[in-house]
Amino acid sequence: MASLHGGQIIARALRAEGVDTIFTLTGGHILPILDGCVLEGIRVVDVRHEQSAAHAAEAYTRLTGKLGVAVVTAGPGVTDTVTGVASAYYAAVPMLVIGGRHYIRQELRGGLQEMDHPRLFHSITGWAATAWQADRLADYVATAARHAFTGRGRPVFLDVPLEVLAETIPEESLDFGTRYRTREPVGADVDQLRQAAQLLAKSERPVVFAGGGLRPAAAGALVPFVDALQAPVYLNGAARGALPHGHPLLGKRSRKVAFAGADLVLALGVDWDFRTGYGKAIASDATVIHVDADATKIGWNRPVELGIVADPARFLELAEGEAAAFARAEAPTWTTEIMAAEASANATAADAAASDESPIHPERFAREVADFFGPDAIVAVDGGDVVSTTASWLQVSHAGHVLDPGPFGTLGTGAPFALAAKVLFPEKVVGIVYGDGGFGFNGMEFDTFVRLGLPVIGVVGNNGVWGNIKTIHRTMFPDRLVASDLGIRPYHAMVEALGGYGEFVDQPDELRPALDRALASGLPSLINVHVAEVMRLGSIYSM
Repeated sequence: MASLHGGQIIARALRAEGVDTIFTLTGGHILPILDGCVLEGIRVVDVRHEQSAAHAAEAYTRLTGKLGVAVVTAGPGVTDTVTGVASAYYAAVPMLVIGGRHYIRQELRGGLQEMDHPRLFHSITGWAATAWQADRLADYVATAARHAFTGRGRPVFLDVPLEVLAETIPEESLDFGTRYRTREPVGADVDQLRQAAQLLAKSERPVVFAGGGLRPAAAGALVPFVDALQAPVYLNGAARGALPHGHPLLGKRSRKVAFAGADLVLALGVDWDFRTGYGKAIASDATVIHVDADATKIGWNRPVELGIVADPARFLELAEGEAAAFARAEAPTWTTEIMAAEASANATAADAAASDESPIHPERFAREVADFFGPDAIVAVDGGDVVSTTASWLQVSHAGHVLDPGPFGTLGTGAPFALAAKVLFPEKVVGIVYGDGGFGFNGMEFDTFVRLGLPVIGVVGNNGVWGNIKTIHRTMFPDRLVASDLGIRPYHAMVEALGGYGEFVDQPDELRPALDRALASGLPSLINVHVAEVMRLGSIYSM
């Protein structure tokens, strides 16, 4: 019987977990794992910075529901993933980072890239450990997966000393476990479902609000549920796309009005954090039903009348059995009024989007970009004000196909998120909407797109400033602005130099044709668009 080295044991365990792709940046401490992936038929996608590997692993999970995996070398390779891991932690996304580790025999001797990595990750993972035994590597992977998929989900970390990876173990002595974690989402009990149905039935002004805890892989139950309830629906974070663009109950710009007037809000996997005004935008006397797989999210910043610890998608599926209690044959007056407010807000935005000014008005930029990508693309968004504006225009109509950085507010997610999307769905149009600040973080991943032949289309809303921060800086220290300006830099030329397609656009009627040429080129592309600097009121830093 053959023997397997430690790297192949890990790869086989990952394959048993359903993993078909890992993201990496090569290094001596992880070569056995990369070799194991080759032997086990797992695709190895190599990036230019380990932060990108971590972000790509998060996007892999979000798009597939399977365990996203980044494999990085010891020391700085591991530390480079910290931002990506923290971003996934606050977005509650399951993923696994596997790090190389120095030789055990070099412990405390100053070996190359020696570091006690797990201590670094304890505050931003659900589990972090070192695998000390080669014959238990499959068990370590299974344990990591169990922890990763607990509750909503969370990232986990495992490092492996080099001699453990290099050790060979007879295949017949290894135990590749099965049935080591549940695959079934947690559902609500019958009494809770009936209580929720009764509250929905009594409500005269209900609103449905779905957030990042509504997992894209299982969000299909939202459409029949809201069609029965006939209530306005708002989507946040990873839930965007769970209702198709143009659905008559989908609101974007009328959320503030709806929250202020609602007598009941059904919150599905929602974080009442800075993105949602800490729940204060909802009338204090409104009834809140909060459904979340993570019990700690229920009652956080916003009291609830009914808290249900369950996977929101599973709750929606089970609630169909109670639909007779709350279903409405037609939209009530409340819903009609809110959707009229939505139409009015959309008309105001459309007026701004008709602007022919140069530099290009952000609303015009957003409309042109959204029209280009349409309902079927996967779009990663990476930036501040420009991206916030564009999000209201995007037409994406599939759950999870808007890849935003989540509550940690991380810049640099766009290229690695798009990388995972294009690897998984090569037939789809995959795009990135950047602010010019966001592009600067992981823009070198366009080299990865070129090397791997992945024609991702990026578009930069380039106003030459750190727009969101400059607005705040002006209000705090108007006479001492510093570190706020970037200039209109030729980012497209960088992509051209790497072997991709690039254009600079400063006239609104040139934007759509430039995007069409980018698509037709069949190359990784970047359209660099000079947009107007617009001061936006309000702040994400509000108390």
